[in-house]
Amino acid sequence: MATAAAVAAVAAAANANGGSNHRHHVNATNTSHKKGAATSTTPASNNRNQNIDSDANVKVNLLDIDLWKRFRKLTNEMIVTKSGRRMFPILKVQISGLDPHAMYSFLLDFVAADNHRWKYVNGEWIPGGKPEPAPPSFVYIHPDSPNFGSHWMKQPVSFSKVKLTNKSNGGGQIMLNSLHKYEPRLHIVKVGSSPDSDKTITAHSFPETQFIAVTAYQNEEITALKIKYNPFAKAFLDAKER
Repeated sequence: MATAAAVAAVAAAANANGGSNHRHHVNATNTSHKKGAATSTTPASNNRNQNIDSDANVKVNLLDIDLWKRFRKLTNEMIVTKSGRRMFPILKVQISGLDPHAMYSFLLDFVAADNHRWKYVNGEWIPGGKPEPAPPSFVYIHPDSPNFGSHWMKQPVSFSKVKLTNKSNGGGQIMLNSLHKYEPRLHIVKVGSSPDSDKTITAHSFPETQFIAVTAYQNEEITALKIKYNPFAKAFLDAKER
């Protein structure tokens, strides 16, 4: 299946572009995947046969960047739960430079932003020791994948359905270690006429989107920002006050 090959292409790109800087290496192990699901991956060994072809014409712009910067200034936090919790801010990007008539898959993984475990002490985040062993890596496949370049460029690409978890429950969520810092990374894979011809044309991440995974918000200012800008959080607060 094309999607399986796309995940394999992401694995190759991850190892080629970020292997020396991150604890997460990915290599596809599954051969059938659901759109909008997180695909389990395992540590990679050799992906030299994968086709990686960076395309300088492709531009990826992070949307709501000012909001992301406000959260990052305070050290952003994202809730992880057993059943999975959606991200806020939502990762949304605007794409240009794709071939309108070619087919592409969009995938998202999360890489460790540093080599620390973090703790919240006296109102600030500080390194709290060595990181825990990385959980099995997962790649989230955007539910519109694969699709024409014209489709991806006509409107912002939103990863609103991504869910973060701290348990391996097979429910299609992204599994992360609590109290560790992560950075989402977007992969655009050009889908070829055969699985072997799939190739990653860009892997892009934004430092503004880094966050610490938590089971409960630690910084009250982060909580206030989430409530202020997240309509779902506002609804929850209103119901709580009634």
